[in-house]
Amino acid sequence: MRAVVQRVLRAKVTVGGEQVGGFDEPGLLVYLGVTHGDGPDEVAWLARKIWDVRLLRDEQSASDVGAPILVVSQFTLYGDARKGRRPTWQAAAPGPVSEPAYDAVCAELVRLGARVERGVFGADMQVESVNDGPITLLLEKEPG
Repeated sequence: MRAVVQRVLRAKVTVGGEQVGGFDEPGLLVYLGVTHGDGPDEVAWLARKIWDVRLLRDEQSASDVGAPILVVSQFTLYGDARKGRRPTWQAAAPGPVSEPAYDAVCAELVRLGARVERGVFGADMQVESVNDGPITLLLEKEPG
């Protein structure tokens, strides 16, 4: 499971011209990718890491200040463009596997106390954000 985590001043996601999630205050924007074999251990580890990682101002975490978190599913985090000109997506888990994992990460963040905003799984989304710093971090937990 992979997450690209950005410290942002604000972020929003729209689908079909309608805002479906977002916030207008400092928080985290998380792009989440799921691979084959990801399960409850990866979900729990990644949610806890997102909640506790000290990326916000003054070395604070979202858990320290109650910062909002916008989670957007992104299978392209498992794209592979090492060969040729077209990336392959073979390492990305299919929707029936990745959607429940995405839902589980969001649910675990909520269980930890996070205010979670979401994109729409599998939708054509437009994501707008103002990166703060800029601070961007890749978090990864391999299955098993």
